[in-house]
Amino acid sequence: MNASFQRIPAIMSLLAMLVATFSAATAAIAQDSQPAIITPAESIPEKQALEYVKMTTSLGDIVIELNREKAPISVENFLSYVEQERYDGTIFHRVMANFMIQGGGFNAELQKVPTDPSIQNEWKNGLKNVRGSIAMARLGGQADSATNQFFINVKDNPALDSPQDGAAYAVFGKVVAGMETVEAIRNTPTLSKPQLRMANVPAETVVIKSVRHISADDAKKLIEKESSDKTSPTSRPG
Repeated sequence: MNASFQRIPAIMSLLAMLVATFSAATAAIAQDSQPAIITPAESIPEKQALEYVKMTTSLGDIVIELNREKAPISVENFLSYVEQERYDGTIFHRVMANFMIQGGGFNAELQKVPTDPSIQNEWKNGLKNVRGSIAMARLGGQADSATNQFFINVKDNPALDSPQDGAAYAVFGKVVAGMETVEAIRNTPTLSKPQLRMANVPAETVVIKSVRHISADDAKKLIEKESSDKTSPTSRPG
C-alpha cells in the first residue's frame, strides 16, 4: 500500500504533462486556423452604409452615391477597382441614347482591361433601374458574371428589374451630381465597329480619367455647388 501511495505523485505528474501537451497542441491548431496577421478591431475603419465617388470624364464630372447597405457585394467590388485606380483611362464604350451608358471595361484602344473574379448578382436588393441609377453589367444568361463593367441608366428601365434570363440587373447606387455630364455622354454620336463586333461606340472617345473615393462631406459640397450653379442668374453684358 505504501508503495502504491508513493507512485501517486508520479502518476499525477505524468497526467499533468499529458494535459499540458494536449493543451499546447490544441492551441497550435487554433492558431493555425487564424490569419497570420490579425488586425485589431479598433483599427478597422467603420464601413458606411453610403459611400461616394467622383468620376472625372473627358466630358465632365459625375458624383455617385454607392449603397453598401443594399448592395454590399457590388459596392465592395466597385470600390476595389476604384482604390486600385483601375478605372483610370478606361472609357464609356457603349452609349445608347434611349437606354444607358456603359463603361469601365475597355481602354481607349477598345481593348479589354484585366478584371477580378466575377461577383454574385444582387438584383433582389430592392434598388431599381431608374434614371440616374448605376448598375452592374453582366453577360446574358450568366447571372453572376459581373466584374468591372457598369452602366448608368439615362431613363427609367423597368425591364431590367425583371429577370429575362434567370436574373435581372443589380443596381448599387445613383448619380447625385453631374447628370449634365451623363446627358452629354448620352448624346454623343456613335458608330459601329464590326471588326470588333461592337456597336454604339462613341465616335469621339469618352475617357474616364479617374474615379476617386470621396467623403460624404465632399460629396455634399459638390452637390450644393451644382445646385447653386444652376440657380445663379446668368451674367449678361450691360
